[in-house]
Amino acid sequence: MPTPIKFGTDGWRAVIGEDYTFANVRIVTQAVADYLKHENLASRGLVVGFDTRFGSERFAIAAAEVLAANNIHVYLTQKATPTPVISYAILDKKAGGAAIITASHNPGTDNGYKYKPAYAGSASPQIVSRLEANLEATPVQRLELKDAERQGLVERFDGTPVYIRQVSGLVDLEQIRRAGLTIVVDAMYGAGAGYYPQMLEDGSTRIIPINHERNPIFPGIRAPEPIDANLARLKKVVKEGGADIGIAFDGDADRVGLVDEKGRFVNQLQVFGLLAYYLLEVRGWRGPIVKSLSTTSMVDRLGELYKVPIFQTPVGFKHIGPKMIDEKAIMGGEESGGFAFANHIPERDGILAGLFLIDFMLKQNKTPSELLQSLFDKVGGHYYDRLDMTYPAAQRPHIMQRVADARPESLVGQRVINISTEGGYKYTLEDGSWLLVRFSGTEPLLRVYTETRSQDAVQPLLAEGRALTGI
Repeated sequence: MPTPIKFGTDGWRAVIGEDYTFANVRIVTQAVADYLKHENLASRGLVVGFDTRFGSERFAIAAAEVLAANNIHVYLTQKATPTPVISYAILDKKAGGAAIITASHNPGTDNGYKYKPAYAGSASPQIVSRLEANLEATPVQRLELKDAERQGLVERFDGTPVYIRQVSGLVDLEQIRRAGLTIVVDAMYGAGAGYYPQMLEDGSTRIIPINHERNPIFPGIRAPEPIDANLARLKKVVKEGGADIGIAFDGDADRVGLVDEKGRFVNQLQVFGLLAYYLLEVRGWRGPIVKSLSTTSMVDRLGELYKVPIFQTPVGFKHIGPKMIDEKAIMGGEESGGFAFANHIPERDGILAGLFLIDFMLKQNKTPSELLQSLFDKVGGHYYDRLDMTYPAAQRPHIMQRVADARPESLVGQRVINISTEGGYKYTLEDGSWLLVRFSGTEPLLRVYTETRSQDAVQPLLAEGRALTGI
């Protein structure tokens, strides 16, 4: 019987107790160990970290025991730690990469495993293929933690101080501390809890944390994903408390969500536009920007205005990160709210993205809603939404065929001028609006996305997209 392990857009994720078991975590780790040996990276050691999900620290220990048995030095985080902090530790320790126990934004029933290569970003498709080829290629080795620690093969560490020092070189934390802002931070019960208080307190700025305790059930939300449907409490606290901004992180804090001073959600595509505008206009950065096919056309317009190239990739940072490295990009981003930046790591960092948004407010002396209006004044209005639809796994081939066969000539009364099938089915309309139908790489989930030039067109276009799928 084949091992039920398959890497998606960023690592392997599965239901705890079914496919996500200690045995399978050890199999994946042995595959990582074999990869490190083959690439002559084993001598550099591996960082191992984990999030706040059920059993994550124990799964991380299981991974550490396999690596130690393969004579690979393990830097094991002392506590639940955000993915960007763990990823930066790769560079700090000059390690051969990192194994991160996290299911990111998946439901609480799941856990996962991300391998980050030595360049501290998501594993490229080529590396993923080699890891999958290694699964069960050699017997799993294991050395109990107490013996591994006694032999000096496992050492505990805290990556937070070094990470904060790195971030402080990218954004003026002291200016934010003394700005007198009120910032509400929703950690969504995840690993990002406590980072803004540690970085930004001891001044006149006030941090109000919510959902900062560990709770692997993620009560009140389907999953720890910083999207509008999951941020009712954040919006309420911002509006009722008169806060200046609300920032949310997903479960491992590599994604960011934004709520403006009026308690309104600012969608992920608009946040991408804001961050790109900030880097180009306020910081004066110049260089390529990398985007996935499911994200905003505002970035393309900014590229035209500031004369920087825009590169598009399939969905997933396993494509975006390597492209950023190849093109020496100043930024990369995707529709999910994950953004990476030059002079840092080619990996999503929700903590840094949120700090950049706060710095944008201060540099422009504007509220988040005023910043968004400034962006729209520059590139025109753009409006977005997404449908997430689950389906029985057995129906996937039928639904995929139905979508593949669809060739609409028009949608919401507009002519379809292009259909792209790279990484999904994307329909571009004559006014520049677009619709994308895409199957998740990690769950039995179908997503329909749209970005339009008119707010009134969003829901009708999503409805037509849903009709294409037959769900």
